[in-house]
Amino acid sequence: MSHPFHHLHLICKHRHHVIKNAAKMGIFWHALRHDMTKFGFHEFHLSAKYYAGDHSPVYEQRIRHGYFSSICQHHTKRNPHHWEYWTDFFQGRILMKAMPWKYATEYVCDMLSASYCYRPKQFQPETTLLYWQKHSPIYFMNSATKEYVEWCLTKYKESGFKELKKKQTKAKYEEIRAKYPEVELLETPKATSSLPPLVK
Repeated sequence: MSHPFHHLHLICKHRHHVIKNAAKMGIFWHALRHDMTKFGFHEFHLSAKYYAGDHSPVYEQRIRHGYFSSICQHHTKRNPHHWEYWTDFFQGRILMKAMPWKYATEYVCDMLSASYCYRPKQFQPETTLLYWQKHSPIYFMNSATKEYVEWCLTKYKESGFKELKKKQTKAKYEEIRAKYPEVELLETPKATSSLPPLVK
């Protein structure tokens, strides 16, 4: 059963929190464009169809359709704040490009908002960091981006946005970025656990 009004409420709430977070991290104007593709027909009607409330419709679509998500394909390849946007495939290998500072910072704002909006009563300063530490080892993400995101989420756990102002995050990003190549190449898969059971 489709839930268009519930889904609309959720994505508007999510965008509001992303923009609120982004204002504190110095990318307010940039974040005003956040997730606009979610309001387009392709993403909206499918996400409403697979709306669950406490987790992403992308996950719901995956476990119902052999793990493939057309929502994810459409969204991540049109929104540069997702690490999937910065991955490429070449001769059987995966290439991972470092996300620019603005998009990597938007990704942090996005994760914090999603953690809060899906389960507001359970949200704590460490919630997003714990989720990140559990899931990020299997992400096809450039090492510079990965280290920067973890640094941001750790700082958030310790002191909220106090140490995540624009000047501080840009300086830290440049410091981390200098340690790694702009594009990294991966030749082996990263699967570490079994897939969730499919739902008929």
